[in-house]
Amino acid sequence: MSYTLRGRLESRLAAALVPLLAAIGLALLIREWWPFALAALMVGVGVVADLAYDRLVAYQPGWLALPLGAAELGLVMLAARATDVNASLGAALAFYGGSWLLGQVLGHAVFPLLRLTYGEDGGELGRLGVVSAGAVFVVVVGGGAIAWSTQPPTIRLEAGVHDGPLFLDHAQKLVGEPGTIVRGGIVVTADDVVVRDLTVVAEENGIEVDDAKNVVLERVEISGATLDAINVRRSSVRISDCLIHSPADEYAQGIDISFSIHRAPSLVEGCLVVGGQEGIVTHSALVEIRENRVRDTTLRGISITEMSMGSAKENDVRNGLGVGIYCGDYSHCLIERNTVSGTRPDLASSNGTRMGYGILATFGAQATLRENELTENHRRTRAFANAMILRVD
Repeated sequence: MSYTLRGRLESRLAAALVPLLAAIGLALLIREWWPFALAALMVGVGVVADLAYDRLVAYQPGWLALPLGAAELGLVMLAARATDVNASLGAALAFYGGSWLLGQVLGHAVFPLLRLTYGEDGGELGRLGVVSAGAVFVVVVGGGAIAWSTQPPTIRLEAGVHDGPLFLDHAQKLVGEPGTIVRGGIVVTADDVVVRDLTVVAEENGIEVDDAKNVVLERVEISGATLDAINVRRSSVRISDCLIHSPADEYAQGIDISFSIHRAPSLVEGCLVVGGQEGIVTHSALVEIRENRVRDTTLRGISITEMSMGSAKENDVRNGLGVGIYCGDYSHCLIERNTVSGTRPDLASSNGTRMGYGILATFGAQATLRENELTENHRRTRAFANAMILRVD
């Protein structure tokens, strides 16, 4: 079909109206605004794509809809990540797929019936197209206004020392200025909390998250913990670009996410963890651990254990004592494209599972290894106690 630019835009916007309304309904039902944000991104990416198609695709055969749809999906996902749209991947793909299929049905079956000259007019819908475009504009503006008005408040901490612990018991964004220090920790017990751009000098735990979802910890620096720098219980979190160092006790840990198997998956990415017994550890949780750097741990660098289901991807684990990456206690672990080096044997422990393994699986766990780089470890990999290592390298 040879679309005109107006025909492309009118067909796109008319097909987008139902997904937009569905997204607003879903957002109101689940009290989260990611469906509307995702739908608005789909419309925006689609409009920009149509402007490009008008120059690049003079004639569009039916089969071309699939590769173009796949390309637009990639652009939508990149835009969602860049704008911090907090949508689960499965839900986002399902929503996009349903919207795309609806668009195909409308474009190939419904619009030609509603306007018999649809093909000859290059996809233009006449009055229906104008009304649809206006309706989309009203829905986007109205939905955006409602979403903006219901956003949690932003609290900005001035530079300097603030005595804690600070208790965040309702949805909010806590944002620090350069030089902001919270002494005594932060405790999060509410959904939809963001903590960003500040330093925490811990007493026991640095930041605690308890029984909460949709919590974001971004660009936080934590030192001085005697238990956990970041302690997450029964919660789903996204932790990114953090710095954890200088634990105040030999048994302290970096990031501990536990007892969250019933929650949405958590994510730890882009963090630097230096010192402590375990750098990043999960117990009975769904967690993706990716692109982190872990240094100088005294027990294990990264642990996925106690019936967790998780992945460790593209992490850099160096100079640990005992074990670099660990999969244990009936957990299922995907360990992929990590670099593990300099793991030393813990000779003082007399424990055979701590003899400097780069990657270790124990107690019925199943670890799938792919394209990991293991260098200068005392030993490379091993499975104990009915555990299984599957190599797909």
